[in-house]
Parts: sequence; C-alpha cells; structure tokens
Amino acid sequence: MNTIDATKLAIYVGDSDHYHGKPLHLAIVELLKSEGVAGATVLHGIEGFGSTRHIHTSRILDLAQDLPVVIIAIDREEKIDEVFPKVEAMVHGGLITVERVRVALSRPLPL
Repeated sequence: MNTIDATKLAIYVGDSDHYHGKPLHLAIVELLKSEGVAGATVLHGIEGFGSTRHIHTSRILDLAQDLPVVIIAIDREEKIDEVFPKVEAMVHGGLITVERVRVALSRPLPL
C-alpha cells in the first residue's frame, strides 16, 4: 500500500460559536478554502461536553443548543502549519488538535 504523509487539523467548537457575525465553522471552512488547503469536512455532533463539563445533547430537541461541531482539514504539514495561526486566532473557546496521518487514498487529486 502506498501512502502519503500528511497532517490533520481538527477544530472542536460549538454550533453557537460565531466569528464576525458568521457561524464559526463556516468562517473556518471559508478560510481553509481561501488558503488552498486540500480539503475540509464539518461534522455536527449529537452530543458532547467540553471544559465546562455541561453536556450538550440533541436528545431533547427543544433544548438542543450549542451542539458539538468538528472541522477537520488534511493537507501537507507545511500547509497546516501555515494556516494554523489564522485558525487559532478565530477560535476563542474549544479545542484544536494537530496530528500526523498517512493518507492511503485520496481521489481525485493527491495532496
């Protein structure tokens, strides 16, 4: 199996987080695209908790608020290192992780 070394950036925030009047996840995806990052995905969680230890859940739909959102981007290490400070400046609460990954399949274009 041929693999490509890459870096994964994961940003964990809440769906009520905003940046300059726009949903934070949308602002981050737009930034990643404008910076030429290979790709990004936004995952909307149904339940979670963070540093406040308050559980946010969609089980009671009327009370669902600030559900977890994860923005994942994968690209070459240099590209993630380049965009990281801009992403970090946008996130005022949440968690950001960076990890090395091996891309086993990337279609249509390799990183």
